[in-house]
Amino acid sequence: MSKCIRVIVVDDHDMVRRGLAAFLDVQPDLELVGEATNGAQALPLCKLLQPDVVLMDLIMPEMDGVTALQTIRAKWPEIQVIALTSFEEQELVQRALRAGAIGYLLKNVTVDELANAIRAAHHGRATISPEATQALIQTAFQPPTPAAGLTSREAEVLSLLVEGLSNPEIADKLSVSRSTARAHVSNILTKLGADNRAEAVTLAFRHKLVS
Repeated sequence: MSKCIRVIVVDDHDMVRRGLAAFLDVQPDLELVGEATNGAQALPLCKLLQPDVVLMDLIMPEMDGVTALQTIRAKWPEIQVIALTSFEEQELVQRALRAGAIGYLLKNVTVDELANAIRAAHHGRATISPEATQALIQTAFQPPTPAAGLTSREAEVLSLLVEGLSNPEIADKLSVSRSTARAHVSNILTKLGADNRAEAVTLAFRHKLVS
């Protein structure tokens, strides 16, 4: 009989850990060797137990899953980590994969899908949920953030626009001439593709160009 794949479950919800433990218990080739409630607890367990695969929640107290994932992959690259989460946000998917996750699955995954993902991870093969894949595709086709073309001075002027300052007030605030302030505002509208100041402010908030 082939050796069982050793698994650690990391999740701050007790019911989730119990469910995963029960799932692993009935898989003849999978073995639960440890549990942790957050990333900080997972690290010493990985050092001590040297599992083959870690099922890692991402949103947890004390140390989140992405931070723990990155540390595990740096210290013990032979340990594979599957992100198992309820969240499919583009940024979270990207962060987890950049940190070294070999899989990204949502908690609504079927028993067979999860078992096959663990087996695939053990053999170095990735498994990404359709939702996470869609999030990555959407990211790839998003237009570049308008902030990329703004100079530091234009970004400063944009912040003042958001505050509602007029061109003369911006000029006074930055100790520049009114024509210079007007030119900065004009450049900002052009680079953001905005028709007016109000639209520029809306785009600034939408793309988080200002705090």
